[in-house]
Amino acid sequence: MKPFRRMTHLVLALLCAMLLVGCAGSEKGAATSRFPNAYDSDDTWLVMWYVCGSDLESGYGAATDDIIELTQTSLPSNVRVLILAGGTTEWQNDAFDDALNLYLYDSDGLQQLTSLDDADMGSVKTLRDFIRYGEENFEADHRVFVFWDHGGGSAVGVCADERTENMLRLNDLRAAFEAVYAASPAAPPFELIGFDACLMASYETAASLEGFTRYMVASEEVEPHTGWNYSGWVGALAANPAMGGAGLGQVICDTYLDGCEEEDVAEQATLSVIDLAHMPTLRSAYEAFGREALTEASKKPRAFFSELGRDAEAAENYGGNTRDQGYANMVDLGGLAEEAKDNLPNTAAALAQAVDDAVIYKVHGNYRRRGSGISAYYSYDGDDEGFALYAEQDAAPLAQKCLLYYLIYGEMPEVAESVLNGAGTTGGIGVIPSVRRDVFDVAQLEDLPVDIDKDGNAFVTLDESATDLLSAIHCNLIYMSVEDDIMLFLGSDSNIDADWETGVFKDNFDGTWPMLDGHPVYIEITAEEDDYNLYSIPIKLNGELCNLQVSYTYADGAYHILGARRGLEANGMSSRRLIRLKAGDEITTIHYAMTISDGHDDEFKPVEVDTFRIGRNPQVKDEEVGDGSYGYAFEFLTPNGESALSDLVMFEIADDGIVTSLME
Repeated sequence: MKPFRRMTHLVLALLCAMLLVGCAGSEKGAATSRFPNAYDSDDTWLVMWYVCGSDLESGYGAATDDIIELTQTSLPSNVRVLILAGGTTEWQNDAFDDALNLYLYDSDGLQQLTSLDDADMGSVKTLRDFIRYGEENFEADHRVFVFWDHGGGSAVGVCADERTENMLRLNDLRAAFEAVYAASPAAPPFELIGFDACLMASYETAASLEGFTRYMVASEEVEPHTGWNYSGWVGALAANPAMGGAGLGQVICDTYLDGCEEEDVAEQATLSVIDLAHMPTLRSAYEAFGREALTEASKKPRAFFSELGRDAEAAENYGGNTRDQGYANMVDLGGLAEEAKDNLPNTAAALAQAVDDAVIYKVHGNYRRRGSGISAYYSYDGDDEGFALYAEQDAAPLAQKCLLYYLIYGEMPEVAESVLNGAGTTGGIGVIPSVRRDVFDVAQLEDLPVDIDKDGNAFVTLDESATDLLSAIHCNLIYMSVEDDIMLFLGSDSNIDADWETGVFKDNFDGTWPMLDGHPVYIEITAEEDDYNLYSIPIKLNGELCNLQVSYTYADGAYHILGARRGLEANGMSSRRLIRLKAGDEITTIHYAMTISDGHDDEFKPVEVDTFRIGRNPQVKDEEVGDGSYGYAFEFLTPNGESALSDLVMFEIADDGIVTSLME
């Protein structure tokens, strides 16, 4: 993590002055782009920086770090940065001593423009007033706008004010820009709009900003705490004001990934540059994809949604996809289209191509190699509240709203008929039902009998009507002790021998389970790729609830600890703080448990199991679970977030052998 710096206004001003005298730009300020220059070197630029400090500033000084980072490059007279900073309960520097701060950084250094009354950074009015202030008070040939804070994706939005708990939804973003400018796809008022925030590189975000910017830069995935490198990309603009938005976007991406690599947090990093000139084609392709999907769903809802659910599971997903992490419900749009080519043969290929054309540059870490650069909302968990927020966003295609409505509530909305007839592309979804009509009656698979083959492997056999209910099948392992009257849930994995064609699903249990420094952990799979899997392990790290992020790579057959991160906040915002484990950290493992005697009417509840301190080289690796009784069940997951468990089989482990038996 970058060190926190708490500087007085005087010291900060002196630092700026010294930099202006003795520095011609940082090393990264000399970054170059593969894109040709688009403008003249004496053109003027205004960067508008909307800094909603939130707990990132009050808790960790992250906004202060980035503001200091900005001052580490000198600016020519034709490049200026206008800063509005608020939205936090406490600033970790003495320069920003007001609740709302308006500053300018230019060739004369950092200077406060005026004192402002407090305002809500999560309010469309505050955003609108800042946009108008920049337009009315600063002439510029080219404008850039950057949002800084937490992000939550298409349904949630960006910039959550820590004091008011309000945030900017996508409709708010468009309303604020529309209040100052007329949308003009041919001549947008901004050269680039960017999000130094998590999960905002979505179709819905880009569609909300169409007509207001040429390019958008954002991340599909959760951003690490390092965020963008402001001395890097602003320094590059200072060194070459002739560059266009495409070139600037590339430099933002490159310096961002360089910074992530320097801080060793690049594994899941993503950042992409989207050319909004391609939005009409992308919109048409996505709407056609949605109409074809809705048409197929109307014919055979169970089978279609199960296939689409498997496509969504196979594509990259972002921000969290487990009970403990929370569900951000963001899927890689290009990946979904690629996976759905067999399922939606008339439109998927065109959508994948449209995404590829719109994304003109992107960077990624080792565990986010397949991302296309544009995500979209997809309901992995069937959450009513999340879908309701998504359905309110004007930029979301009506066909997609209808499709997800059908997936979650089991019936077509009334407006779907016009969509199927090609008449409706935008608008509201109508009243959302208070009661679901579930087309995925997964309860019929609850306690499904399990068989044992001649080799002692447990397996279930599903007919076509059963597989048509499911998007995935996982295995669950439970430690059971009659003596202690406890069932301890160890987690779920995809490590089964699955044959969707024949409907036969068989266990691969070998008596081992992932352990952290020899301590059993509860683990859930979050992504399954050709060469690696990603997992999440709930823990307390030095007393703070979070999720340990772990990869398993097939090339070396080993787990790799990526770091720990809090789950999604109650408001849907993701945590940018990725914590690296260090020697001496206190770990408490968290499992889910119930008593055997009351298991028939009880639910698994979180329990703290082991507390220990880790050494210099903490490891997760598969180890023998030890002698004892272990229950094993197949978990059947539906496309709308429901699930059921098969009957348990018992693995009795003793003397290095495993005996499989059916529950009596």
